[in-house]
Amino acid sequence: MRKTVVLVVFLLIFLAPTLAEAKVVYVAQIKGEITSYTYDQFDRYISEAEQADASAIIILLDTPGGRADAMQNIIERIKSAEVPVITYIYPPGAMAASAGTYIALGSHLIAMAPGTSLGACRPIMGYSQNGSIIEAPPKVVNFYISYIKSLAKASGRNETMAERFITEDLAIDQEEALKYGIIEVIAGDVDELIEKAHGMKTKVPVRGEYITLDLKGAELRYLEPSLKDKVVTYITDPAIAYVLLTLGIWALVLGFLSPGWHVPETIGAIMIVLAIIGLGYFGYRSAGLLLIILAVIFFIAEALTPTFGLFTVAGFITFVLGSIMLFSGGGGVDYLISREVYSEIRVIIITIGALLALFFAFGMAAVIRAHRRKAQTGKEEMIGLSGEVVEPLAPEGMVRIRGELWKAKSKDGTTINIGEKVKVVEMEGLKLIVVREKEKYSKEENVMR
Repeated sequence: MRKTVVLVVFLLIFLAPTLAEAKVVYVAQIKGEITSYTYDQFDRYISEAEQADASAIIILLDTPGGRADAMQNIIERIKSAEVPVITYIYPPGAMAASAGTYIALGSHLIAMAPGTSLGACRPIMGYSQNGSIIEAPPKVVNFYISYIKSLAKASGRNETMAERFITEDLAIDQEEALKYGIIEVIAGDVDELIEKAHGMKTKVPVRGEYITLDLKGAELRYLEPSLKDKVVTYITDPAIAYVLLTLGIWALVLGFLSPGWHVPETIGAIMIVLAIIGLGYFGYRSAGLLLIILAVIFFIAEALTPTFGLFTVAGFITFVLGSIMLFSGGGGVDYLISREVYSEIRVIIITIGALLALFFAFGMAAVIRAHRRKAQTGKEEMIGLSGEVVEPLAPEGMVRIRGELWKAKSKDGTTINIGEKVKVVEMEGLKLIVVREKEKYSKEENVMR
């Protein structure tokens, strides 16, 4: 019995480290304008950290600001996160201005790298025709003052300084932010942040309670932005989106002024859709749906006005991009699938896109051409058909055409004997007017001679 107890204790001592789950901290980067796509990225990154039961997720933030609705959605997602979310304004030279300031204040912990800035978040309504800023009315300003103070109060941070970010459009560096109780850590890199944040308590509850961060010795897992994230980050730059919109309109006008080429209007339509997506009014799924609708328009255009494959190629590309975007939001929350399954879905998307392109390019085009052909019935159907004389035409008699007997009359009044081939050239009521096929051929041959 003693030997058994000793053996169990021995195994527990040596196997305990391997049985214990390794600590993991996820690190992800958010850069550029805050849009609906940014929310999708936050959601996906936080969801991956939640699924792995990570000790925390560090968001490397560098943003000049962006849309208020997207910012509020991001803050709500951080509040509902089941893992601590640490906002780290990084690298040196980065900023968390405007909407980025609110996101930082809604986080469980805020850190800044040397040479970074935070603040300057007075709301504006846009720009006037002469390029000057349109100031937000007092009621809008008062709302955001109340909102930012509530975020600071909920996290025990400096409400007065938070208010000054709006009323004075104040921006501060990392030293001032730490001095005035806006942030908790100054760190030169992620490793230093891990070391300093270890043992700190979150400023905002996680799963309903304040958590002491246990980060020492944690494995760092970096979540890299996908290609579509990088592309969307690029086109959501307001300058890029505006250039795309302008060039798209020019291309459409050029296409309408030079009908028959179709290249300018095709490129113009794609540019305009990308510009609309870049303006940030859509999330990934809405943008994907918009691209699929554009693809269907291209396919139908190819069927109606064959362009030697131009619209087909454009439709295929936009369909594939749109379909992939449809499966981009939610970070695995709505789509509980593995990476392998998602890879299979991408193959299916490409296959279906190719089949659709082929169908509209060939099958649908043939159907439309068939419908466009004038229906041939009765008189129109008979003219041009060939038959055989079964009762001499002198000048009237009977002919057999497609197995049916018809009264017929020789057009020129000559006699056509039994067995001779004739062709219908006219109809008088139900009587066919015919000519000898042999005569017609001989005339054609004489002409050829």
